Amino acid sequence: MAIAAIYSLFIINKSGGLIYYKDYGSAGRMDTNDSLRLASLWHSMHAISQQLSPTPGCTGIDLLQAHNFDLHCFQSLTGTKFFVVCETGAPNMEMLLKVIYELYTDFVLKNPFYEMEMPIRCELFDLNLAQVIQKDRVALLGR
Repeated sequence: MAIAAIYSLFIINKSGGLIYYKDYGSAGRMDTNDSLRLASLWHSMHAISQQLSPTPGCTGIDLLQAHNFDLHCFQSLTGTKFFVVCETGAPNMEMLLKVIYELYTDFVLKNPFYEMEMPIRCELFDLNLAQVIQKDRVALLGR
């Protein structure tokens, strides 16, 4: 079992392409092809769930609960999806995803060298994300 509740983070652009992936010690580390496949699959499931929902205005799947993990998703107004794979019952993942989105807007979208919809390669984003995840891990150890 990992020290903290967060196993991995994915950011998917509005077209379903994986633009960021970070592994935080999940049991089975994925190679690049597996992470691309998972991101594409999640994008498709999210889109299909919007169409199949019996309630109007459904925004897609926010939480997928499995026996060994939870998958929490946040979709921005531009269609970019942020999702974390974490241990079951991990608290405050919705808030964590919103903080990650704020980091994305502050350090990626405001970066004059970043091209929209392209993979994220921004050192300030990585550093600040690491700090947020570390703070979350410390908070989770206290529970």
